[in-house]
Amino acid sequence: MKQKGFTLIELLVVIAIIGILASVVLASLNSARGKGANAAIKANLANIRAQAELVYDGRTPNGYGTAANARSCTSPTASSLFATTLPDTAVINKAVNAAITASGGASFCGSTTSAWVVSVQLKVADGANTYWCVDSTGASTGKAAVATGVAC
Repeated sequence: MKQKGFTLIELLVVIAIIGILASVVLASLNSARGKGANAAIKANLANIRAQAELVYDGRTPNGYGTAANARSCTSPTASSLFATTLPDTAVINKAVNAAITASGGASFCGSTTSAWVVSVQLKVADGANTYWCVDSTGASTGKAAVATGVAC
């Protein structure tokens, strides 16, 4: 009398194949998550450029506020372009914080009354670039190291 069904070996082979396929899919998803986080960082920093120009045009005399050179983005100088308490810089502060949250890494915000820079570490390296940098000259570029001063 023949019994119908699968042998234990056949079942184990099928389970092993499913496990291998699942690991390949998970590896692809992790890569996609990192690239998605990088896209979020770049988008938030691009938004800062437009908002900074609105701040510049809205202040009399025109300027980006108090100098905040060599400061961390998470502890900005009061009345600087990155201040948390000023209504005209609130959008900038939220965009910087969103980029830092997506990154989970280091950041740098620097400004003078006439120039500014923001540099945030990417979630996953993009070639040799581990940071994304935007500044008041219109630059939006990858960098191998965090920015210093007020230009990428």
